[in-house]
Formats: sequence, structure tokens, C-alpha cells
Amino acid sequence: MGYTKKQIIEQAFEEIGLASYVFDLTADQLDSALRRLDLMVSSWYLKNIRIGYPLPASPGDSNIDQQVDTPMQANEALVLNLAVRLAPAYGKVVSPDTKANAKLTYDQLLIQAAAPIQLQYDKTLPLGAGYKRTERVFVDVPNLDPVQVQPNGQILFRNS
Repeated sequence: MGYTKKQIIEQAFEEIGLASYVFDLTADQLDSALRRLDLMVSSWYLKNIRIGYPLPASPGDSNIDQQVDTPMQANEALVLNLAVRLAPAYGKVVSPDTKANAKLTYDQLLIQAAAPIQLQYDKTLPLGAGYKRTERVFVDVPNLDPVQVQPNGQILFRNS
């Protein structure tokens, strides 16, 4: 069983010293934190950090009780980085340990998402002596465009 968005938000508030057993969070504060969480994860998706977080189509579509199917190692990154983003709005100063751990967990996610660009063969490279067909004598160079259009007009997006 994974976390819900609300549990991640409550843990982030706890990290900045606004624990739920001392400080009652209002519905507006939860909604604001939910929007910040969604925005933070959407900015991660732009950096190719895909953690399985369900992003809404619009801010009004986000459900605070929705289950997040993120891997366990990503949950700490969500909590700590959200805490760093929430703290200034509540007049709190984040501890240096929290900042360092937030950066460390984010960097670990970034490292996992990093994929080196594959080295492509030059189109003038012959296929080699073992290749017996004569219709093609050079290697094919793959199309690395991020967006490709099929003959039927369908758009394909490259994932890496």
C-alpha cells in the first residue's frame, strides 16, 4: 500500500515544524500544498524524472486522497523537497539537514533518470565483410528526432 498525496503533504508540514498534532491544517492550506506538490512533480517530469506520480490534467482535477504509486525511495524526495518549497510561505526556516537531504534525494532521482545518449554509427560505415546482401552496404542511421510523424498523421513522442 502506497502513500496518498495527503500523507506526503502532512509529512512535509511535519518536516518544517507544523505537525498535524499541534497545528491544524485548513482545507485551503492542503489545497495550496497539493498544487505545489503537483507543480514540483511536473517540473521533475520535464527533467525526465518519472516516478509514477499521477499528475492531473488541470489543478482542479487533483485529488488529495489519491494513491501515489511511487517507489519507496522517491517518497522521501517528495516529502523533503515539498517541505523546502512550503517553508517560506509559512515563515519557517528549513534546517540545513533537511535541505541537504532534499538535495541528496533529488540528485539520486536525477541520476536514476539520466540516460546517456547512445553513440550512433556514421552513415558511411560499411556493414562489413560478413554481410552478404547487396541492396544495402552501409549501416542505417536511426531517426533521433524527439517528435516523429507517421505516414497516417499520428504523432510519436520519443521517451528518452
